[in-house]
Amino acid sequence: MGEEPNRAKHVAIIMDGNGRWAKKRGLPRAMGHQRGVEAVRKLVRSVEPMGLDCLTLYAFSSENWKRSEDEVDGLMNLMRKFIKSDLPEFISNDVRLKIIGNWQSLAPDIVEMLEDAIEQTSKGSRMLAVALNYGSQQEIARAAAKAAAIGEVTEATIAAHLDTADMPPLDLLIRTSGEVRLSNFLLWQSAYAEMLFVDTLWPDFTPEILQAALDDFAMRERRFGGR
Repeated sequence: MGEEPNRAKHVAIIMDGNGRWAKKRGLPRAMGHQRGVEAVRKLVRSVEPMGLDCLTLYAFSSENWKRSEDEVDGLMNLMRKFIKSDLPEFISNDVRLKIIGNWQSLAPDIVEMLEDAIEQTSKGSRMLAVALNYGSQQEIARAAAKAAAIGEVTEATIAAHLDTADMPPLDLLIRTSGEVRLSNFLLWQSAYAEMLFVDTLWPDFTPEILQAALDDFAMRERRFGGR
């Protein structure tokens, strides 16, 4: 009998290409972001059938504040609408929401909405982690500072203070839109994760594409530095 295929338990996605999707169609960037949210909805619904324990999405980086004020405001309003509209579905589908990054510094009403959503979904068995105002270098620096405060800076103590400390190890990281870089996302966690870069723009990313990525992952040989 052959070896059992790998099963990815934790997949993270850098959702890239909303603006280019809209530009190709002569639409405003805001429309690309709206269609990107629809792609998120479809993907979250597919987490359980695909057997994932955790899906992590890079929604808003600490560098995204450099975008125009109108675009940032639009993204924040889209976030408000998404939380309000999709929270009941998260609860009914046994999804546990987790937020990573410096999200407590967002607008007070968004923070309050997120805190409520986290509380209401706390019993869910499948985790949806959303990176908001997130930067991996900043996360590592915060974790190292906390480790130093307790008097021991090691790989273990830094890992224990990362935003992802209670999450499964990262198995597969996917980036859409053809860009081939990590953009300050899960740098520590990606040390031995498999990676896949696809040309698909995020609004066109479907559960079927994710399933194909999981099938590809299942056939990979993971060595974790060994031969």
